Amino acid sequence: MGAWEHTDDFKFRLTERNSKKSGNTLDFILIRNGVIINSMRLYLGSYKPRETGEDFSRCIRMIGDKKKAAIIMNALDYSDDLPRVNNGFNDTARFLKSFGLQPYRLNLRDYFDKPKELAEQLNDVGLIFVYGGNDFLLRKAFAQSGLDKLLPELLRQGIVYAGFSAGCCVLAPTLKGYELVDDPGASVEKYDDEIIWDGLGLVPYSVVPHYRSDHAEADDVEKVVEYMKKNNIPYKTLRDGEAIVIDGDKTEFLELSKGGE
Repeated sequence: MGAWEHTDDFKFRLTERNSKKSGNTLDFILIRNGVIINSMRLYLGSYKPRETGEDFSRCIRMIGDKKKAAIIMNALDYSDDLPRVNNGFNDTARFLKSFGLQPYRLNLRDYFDKPKELAEQLNDVGLIFVYGGNDFLLRKAFAQSGLDKLLPELLRQGIVYAGFSAGCCVLAPTLKGYELVDDPGASVEKYDDEIIWDGLGLVPYSVVPHYRSDHAEADDVEKVVEYMKKNNIPYKTLRDGEAIVIDGDKTEFLELSKGGE
């Protein structure tokens, strides 16, 4: 029936099985601070879904009547290349519009120390889409805006969370190991200096994106995997074009092909 695993204030009940149709499947019940969150809807990818050709409709089908989509780009707040950041947002917005959604940019820095205002802003949102970048900077943005505390309740209420790269890494129980790829001390205006090593713990493993992919970070990702193995940190690798789809208590790994980790 599955064992209980604990990470700080989180408790997971895990069962794992294989399915010929969908590949590896992981079922779990998540309890945080005594609250069961078994209605989470997450789409966790390795790279930009508009470029990889992955079946993003799997995410769209989980969204209810609320069609507003908040795009969070704060993982790129370290970048001085504003055209790159703006192009990333515009391309993502066009991609989400193609599915009938109403995307807009949500800058978490506008809500630092304003969690109530952020909660009101997200009240009529059906999808939170989190862009990749620096894991540690994004984690700080979640903390300073209060999104890290709001997200479990938003998920319970039915909001869908989608992210790639850093957007899925922050959901792990810990960010340890990611410093081999991203600078944990990245300094940006309005951000606190203290590094946050704890992840949100919304999934019971670390997600390692860009694994054995045609990506600039692919070599460093191999070091991350070795770190996870050495330190007994549960992890799941994702190649660009692969995704983890969590719909309630069912988790499906969408693979490019059979084999691999």
